[in-house]
Amino acid sequence: MSGFVELIGYGAAALTTASFFPQAVKTLRSDDTHAISLGMYGLFTCGVALWSIYGLLVGDGPVIAANLITLLPAAVVLQRKLKHSRLH
Repeated sequence: MSGFVELIGYGAAALTTASFFPQAVKTLRSDDTHAISLGMYGLFTCGVALWSIYGLLVGDGPVIAANLITLLPAAVVLQRKLKHSRLH
């Protein structure tokens, strides 16, 4: 992969990963998952996990970086949503 193309990939990875964090931080601070769709968040987290595996298998740095960084907070928010869903 050329350096310029890889730089575009890392830029896209940084922007999409950064766009996820404000909502995740707000959810974790407030512990309010009422407005989060369990189905959507479950699919999102599974997709991020699969993209991480894909990136590792093909050796794509931007895909690996974006998805591994996003996976941890996504999994934490999903766990909280599952916990709250069982309580209601």
